[in-house]
Amino acid sequence: MAEEIKEIKKAIIPVAGLGTRFLPLSKVLSKEFFPLVDKPVIQYIAQEIKESGIEEIIFIISPRQKTILKYFQKDEELEKILSERKKVDTLKQLHDFQDVFKGLKMTFVVQKEPKGDGHAIFQAAKYLKNEPVVNSFGDDIVVSQTPAVLQLMNIYKTCQAPVIGLKRLPKDKIPAYGSVAVEKISNNLYKIKKIIEKPQPSEIMSDLVIMGRHILTPDVFEYLKKAKPTKKGEIILTEVLGKMLDEGKPIYGYELNGEWLECGDKLKWIKSFFYLALKDPQYKDELKQYIKTIK
Repeated sequence: MAEEIKEIKKAIIPVAGLGTRFLPLSKVLSKEFFPLVDKPVIQYIAQEIKESGIEEIIFIISPRQKTILKYFQKDEELEKILSERKKVDTLKQLHDFQDVFKGLKMTFVVQKEPKGDGHAIFQAAKYLKNEPVVNSFGDDIVVSQTPAVLQLMNIYKTCQAPVIGLKRLPKDKIPAYGSVAVEKISNNLYKIKKIIEKPQPSEIMSDLVIMGRHILTPDVFEYLKKAKPTKKGEIILTEVLGKMLDEGKPIYGYELNGEWLECGDKLKWIKSFFYLALKDPQYKDELKQYIKTIK
C-alpha cells in the first residue's frame, strides 16, 4: 500500500541573521524590512507563501527583532486614530493589507544566538509534526505568475523528497553561491548529485545555483539534529543536504520560473528596488522620465 502523501501546510522564514552587509543601517532596521517600492522585503515573501496555499508561517527571529511582530499584528489604536481623523483612504489601505494575510497563522520562534541557517531552521522542529515544510530565506524574491513556493510544492507531490529551488547564472557569478551537479529528469527538473557551497572556479559543476527556496522533509531535520557545527560554530543547510546526498538520500532541484530578485547585499537590494519600481504601474512612467533627467 502506497504511503499517504502529506500536504505541505507550513513554511519557515529564518530572519534571525545579523545583516552585517547592511551595517550600520541594520543596527536599527532588520534587512527584511528594507523597502522595495512601497513594501518591505518580508511582505513579498510572506505574500508568496500565502498565495501558495500555506496555512502557517514560522518566523525564526533574533531576540532583538520586535518589528516583525508588530508589522503583521492588527493595530487597533492606530485604526482608531485614523477613523477619528476621517482618514478613509489610509484606513482602507491598512485593512487591505490585513486582508492579504487573513487566515494565515503566524508563529514566532527566537534563535538566541546566530549559529547558521541550518540551526535557525531547526528551531522550527518542535512546531512540525513529522511533516514536510517550505523554507524561504528572507533575502530572495521571485516575481512569477505561479508563486515560486507553489512551483516547488507541485514538484514535491510527485517526488516525495527534498526539493531545492535552482536558477542559472553566468559562470563568473557562481563562486558566491551553492553550485550543484545535476542529472536532468525533465524540463526544469533535476536530480541533485552533489552540492559545493561557494566553489572555486575549478569546482563549478553546472550553471545552476541554489536559491533561497526549499521543500524540507522530516529526514532533513533528523540530519540537522545530528549535524556538527563548522569551525565558525555554524550549522549550514547546504552542508547538511550535501551529507544526505553522500549517504544516498534523494534530493531534487527545480529551475524556478520567474525573475529572481536578490536582496542579500546593498547593490543587489538597490537593483531589486529599481526593477520593481520601474515595473510598478503607479510609479514607472514618472520614474523613467526622471531617470532621463539625471546627468
